[in-house]
Amino acid sequence: MLTRGMSPVLKWAGGKTQLLEALKPKVPQAYNRYFEPFIGAGAFLLSLEPKSAIINDTNEQLINLYKQIKHSPSEIISIVNSLDEVACDKEYYYKNRELYNHKIASKVLDPECAALMIWINKHCFNGLYRVNSKGLFNVPYNNKVTGKSLDKDNVEAISGYLNDQDVTILCSDFEQACEDVVSGDFVYFDSPYVPESDSADFTDYTKTGFSYEDHERLANLFRRLDKLGAYVMLSNNDVPLVRDLYKEYKIESLDVKRLINRNAAKRSGKEVLITNYQ
Repeated sequence: MLTRGMSPVLKWAGGKTQLLEALKPKVPQAYNRYFEPFIGAGAFLLSLEPKSAIINDTNEQLINLYKQIKHSPSEIISIVNSLDEVACDKEYYYKNRELYNHKIASKVLDPECAALMIWINKHCFNGLYRVNSKGLFNVPYNNKVTGKSLDKDNVEAISGYLNDQDVTILCSDFEQACEDVVSGDFVYFDSPYVPESDSADFTDYTKTGFSYEDHERLANLFRRLDKLGAYVMLSNNDVPLVRDLYKEYKIESLDVKRLINRNAAKRSGKEVLITNYQ
């Protein structure tokens, strides 16, 4: 039972809502600060509600969303509600997507940008967040005409949590986000996943992507944090590369549903949960 009843405001590739019951028993019984360098939709953070946390992502729009929810929740709620007052047809969706992309190109980070991100997430195909090489959002319309795009009480609860507790919000490389980790801290890595096949690539939620070399950097960081005495947990696809990169650690396989996969036949799979502690 969540003390604030919080849930993610976005649907996100690799989101952890469905795995919370498997993840939470694996959390260390006691730890100091919580680090999540790939925050995504934040399901794990919102379920744990750590009193001291450092959250991070390289996606500027995603980090702006967290900052605006923290500082300007009423503006976000008002703008999304205004967007919802108009029945969404194809023309309306693309008009708002164009506005969102104009703000991205202009590097405008404000409450309207956060509100557009939430609204578009509810009206785009499969709730997928994907950008092109220029960093512009390019997911098509999902034909959803009406419906609420956010829960006012949920946004206010998240804002309250981000303000009441010691939560630092960063937009940087994952190694930079972990520079201050010390013994006794808990770090959860939910990075872009290693594809199960060459065609299954969901690493383009930022225009830079996430390469094989990045996965090697992440594995090396995992080892350094382990040597520091931090508690480290990592999720990824259950594929040979991941098992090889983390072969010296505890690896548990989990069954998952991939709700964002466009191919219904491939909406089930296996992930691994890797820890450096028992």
